[in-house]
Amino acid sequence: MAGSSSGRGFGLRRGRRALSEINVVPYIDVTLVLLIIFMVTAPMIVTGTIDLPRVGQSSKNPVAAIEVTVRRDGSHGVRLRQKGAEETRVSRSELAGAVRALAPAADSPVIILAEREVPYDAVVQALNSLQAAGLGRVGLAVRQD
Repeated sequence: MAGSSSGRGFGLRRGRRALSEINVVPYIDVTLVLLIIFMVTAPMIVTGTIDLPRVGQSSKNPVAAIEVTVRRDGSHGVRLRQKGAEETRVSRSELAGAVRALAPAADSPVIILAEREVPYDAVVQALNSLQAAGLGRVGLAVRQD
């Protein structure tokens, strides 16, 4: 019994080999069929129409921006960003009041222009005083070189 084989162990191993390859041809066939289906049905899809507003139909008139100029001598200039608008020189303490007087609405945009040699602290102080006055739309203008 010890030396006899029952026919299970060695005989089966010689007759069959395990396949180590995956047959990908069916996957490619399915992928190509799906591609053809999408290519045929894509032109048939109906897109919805969108009613875009015209340029002349704007319900809101643009608000003129207010320019605040910060100079290196510590003075500030305030003017409306329009052609021919006069600039008014004000001190830092008068800045918020002068901008409030020029602002036609509470959400008027304010643009801070600073000379290159102005310390950053002066620009931040102007920005803080404008935000403390309740002007929320304050931005900084920069020049791209």
